Amino acid sequence: MADGTKAVVDTSAADGAADEAALAAAIDELADGTARATSAGSPAKKDGGGTDSGAAAGTTDGETRAARPAAPTASTPAAPAASTPATTAPAPGEPTPETTAPLSVSEIAAELASGDAAAARTDPAPAPAAPAKRPPRDPQPTHDPRDTATLPQTLPAPQRRSGDMIGHRYRLEECISSTETFSSWRAVDEKLRRAVGVHLMASGHQRARKVLAAAKSAALLGDPRFVQVLDAVQEGELVYVVREWLPHASDLAKLLADGPLEPHEAYQMVRQVTDAVAAAHRRGQAHLRLTPRCVLRTDSGQYRINGIAVDAALRGLGVEGGGEDAERVDTRAIGALLFAALTHRWPYPEDRYDLKGLPRNLREVAPEQVRAGVHKGLSELAARALLDHPPHHAEPITTPDGLARAIALMPRIRPPQPELPAFTSPPRHNTHALPTAPNPTRVVAAPGTAPAPVAAPVRRSGRRLRTVVKVTASAVALGAIGVASWQLVDNLRTGSTAVASPQASSTSATPTAHAATHDPAPIPVKDAVSYNPLGEKADGAASLPKAIDDDPASEWQTNWYNDAFGSKPGTKEGTGLLLDLGSAQTVSKVTLKWSTATTAELRMPGKNVGNAQTAKPGDFTVLGKKAGTAVEYNLDSPVTTRYLLIWLTNLSKNPDGGPNPGKYQAFLGDVKVFG
Repeated sequence: MADGTKAVVDTSAADGAADEAALAAAIDELADGTARATSAGSPAKKDGGGTDSGAAAGTTDGETRAARPAAPTASTPAAPAASTPATTAPAPGEPTPETTAPLSVSEIAAELASGDAAAARTDPAPAPAAPAKRPPRDPQPTHDPRDTATLPQTLPAPQRRSGDMIGHRYRLEECISSTETFSSWRAVDEKLRRAVGVHLMASGHQRARKVLAAAKSAALLGDPRFVQVLDAVQEGELVYVVREWLPHASDLAKLLADGPLEPHEAYQMVRQVTDAVAAAHRRGQAHLRLTPRCVLRTDSGQYRINGIAVDAALRGLGVEGGGEDAERVDTRAIGALLFAALTHRWPYPEDRYDLKGLPRNLREVAPEQVRAGVHKGLSELAARALLDHPPHHAEPITTPDGLARAIALMPRIRPPQPELPAFTSPPRHNTHALPTAPNPTRVVAAPGTAPAPVAAPVRRSGRRLRTVVKVTASAVALGAIGVASWQLVDNLRTGSTAVASPQASSTSATPTAHAATHDPAPIPVKDAVSYNPLGEKADGAASLPKAIDDDPASEWQTNWYNDAFGSKPGTKEGTGLLLDLGSAQTVSKVTLKWSTATTAELRMPGKNVGNAQTAKPGDFTVLGKKAGTAVEYNLDSPVTTRYLLIWLTNLSKNPDGGPNPGKYQAFLGDVKVFG
């Protein structure tokens, strides 16, 4: 036998001694009844090397398969079948698992006796290498074309310039803002000749589908308290969203540029914004990016919200956890708006929206702790909406509906009383005040022309004549003083700078300051709002600017109706157009030009009307009623008001050959207001 073979035999003998000790321990355990038998109903387990652990139940973990022959050899008698322990039969109907019966005591003794011979005949087989692990693979890889995750996350905003046409209809005029992924423009709708806002984004962007879906859902909202989405289109490589444009509105950031809002204005802002957002959430819509730039105040005092759902989709903003998280996001945003309106500070450390942020060491503070003189009720409301742990152990508000209920429970904050001009009493009618008066007639009225009183009458001839002259002169002087005083008081009251012409004679007592005729001056109309308290939506909202654009060819068109107003039970009494003059003006005349004969009343809000847009028709005072195509309301007594209501009570029936044949509709081409 070669040396190499001898070396193998010696090595096997050493291994056999170890095997003998291990098998002897196993025999002792079987003799004591502590060996664990593998149940016939349990599946065989595989070890890390791929060997059958059931076949090696009597071996140690360090023993390899080569140490025990797979079958009895000539020197090892076969084990009797009777010595094999019985296994438990599987339950009926169950599949029979693959099992391996355990070795008996006699089988273990036989393998112990033949271990040396088997080791001498065969070399120990090397342990099989563990198979390399493969990463899991999808057996049927698929690609869903609707899956936006496959689209690029970042695409540059489409490059457009002023004057470019979008959709063969919208002409871009001015870029309002621009980011890496989208741009916002002020544009003109060439078809309807009105200003609109346009958002542009590449159609291949990952957010494009979400932006279109958000725009379409916002358009279906139909709430006039939100800026309306007019169009949402994907055209080639471009996605654009068209929205309503409010030229006379100012955002909240601009309103806060000069300082915080007074309590009544802050109360109106948070009440109107909360009611609108709560209504949107009840219909399944959320804003998710409510900032001072999104809250717009019209000249009439109404607050409107821009960018419902669309602003968040453009920026890829979302919430985790469903509707409850969305409600908390919008509620906290409303609390931040109220905080900024009360304190003129942004409630976070960063400076945002032209507002200075809070110091970083200030956390969880109410507005009244930042600025003195803040309304206590509004301060507590802002803290409960904004903070998770409001001061004084107050309960936080987490939903817009809850915030609306809390506002309804607050005592109503009244508007401040208008400051009256300081009253200055006119100068007393004496000889010291008359020379400083601007009216030259007062020089004539100077009492210097009257004879000085005589202490004692001179007793001589002609005394009676002098007495008559003295009385006459005194009467003339007193009359001149009265006329001059009346003119002075009238000039102070009306602020007129007109100077009366000199009197022809000292005996004239008739003033000439009001001899000139009144020439009505035009008053510009700042805004026109649809007034339709008896309907479900704004009447003719799309064409409102055409009523005040000084172009009789462009017309404000009302909605069409199947029946005349008040002709049948259930039909409404009328509809209207509310004119906003911007501030209180003295109105003496109003002219209207209709395309078809229309009956309308001119009304003004009553003294107790707070918000003209939400007032009922009966809260207005009727100033006149006219019918025809070119009507003129001449007021006998001028009125002072900011709002005028054109209340339509009878519409003409459209001819068969025109638009909406057989329907009742009105067309207002021009409206003029004069003072």
